[in-house]
Amino acid sequence: MLKNAALDQWAGPLEPFLDPLTGVARDFTRLTGVPVDLPTVLFLRARLAEHPLPGRTSAGGSCHLLPTADGWTAVNLARPDDTAAVPALVALLGAPGAELREAVRGATASEVVRQAQLLGIPAASLGTARGFRGPVRVQHLGRPGRLRSAPKVVDLSALWAGPLCARLLGLAGARIVKVESTTRPDGARFGSPEFYDWLHDGHESLVLDFASDALAEVVADADVVIEASRPRALRRLGIHAGRFLAARPGRVWISITGYGRDDDRVAFGDDAAVAGGLAGRDADGHPFFLGDALADPVTGVYAAHAAARSLARGGGELLCVSMSACAAALTDAGAPRPC
Repeated sequence: MLKNAALDQWAGPLEPFLDPLTGVARDFTRLTGVPVDLPTVLFLRARLAEHPLPGRTSAGGSCHLLPTADGWTAVNLARPDDTAAVPALVALLGAPGAELREAVRGATASEVVRQAQLLGIPAASLGTARGFRGPVRVQHLGRPGRLRSAPKVVDLSALWAGPLCARLLGLAGARIVKVESTTRPDGARFGSPEFYDWLHDGHESLVLDFASDALAEVVADADVVIEASRPRALRRLGIHAGRFLAARPGRVWISITGYGRDDDRVAFGDDAAVAGGLAGRDADGHPFFLGDALADPVTGVYAAHAAARSLARGGGELLCVSMSACAAALTDAGAPRPC
């Protein structure tokens, strides 16, 4: 399936899990005429950044698979604040002054995740997101209708999953406008410049003061919105998905979250993949990371496909895309079948 020889070392362990994603990519192509090169989508960032193959530390180096008293947990120290909060985490786990690995080993996986998330640290227990929901939930909050031939997509998201969705919709003919805050630029700008340019090729860029009325004005002219924020955060800025969809027929709102719009847990690609169970197993049965922040590109493909399907049937829909559920869909496909 993944034939690029240069990517074989990355693709091999993931191969058994890819049938659902391949099917989604093919249907996106059927709907839009745009081919999806999965090796590039899944592994380009790692190749450009020259990441090492992951083990129990993620390819990017921030996320760690740690054994607990009753299982495995991914703790993702992706931001300076996450690292700064580690002493508080180990204290909450009853081991003040201990190393994180030692503190986690003496606690249950659910306790580690609960305390980490209380501190705002992305963390997930292996496989706990499996079986709860499908990758995309559709809510009909508007009316179907016809949009302009090149729909205007306002991308309020950052990092990888949302921008990949925007890239694929742009290749399908949409006009993409990337919007960033003056005080909080997209964190992907501080990674590989080549990868950032690939994700945003041909997109317009706006940098706005989100405290002003400018953001609401940009959103008001959109046909499609992509965002990856907690709903209450956007509501504080005067942006409401339901009102947006009800205001004009045919619109689509794409909401990307770690665990669903009703769950405030923070998530990034590596820990969300672990929550969905998307991990390899070594000879001893211990888990290891597959690929680079896999829930991000997997979710980007699922979100773009869901958007294409929604637009084809007239829109009027809120698409709730869960990163952990997207990962779980691949896990279930790769799970061993009984004889």
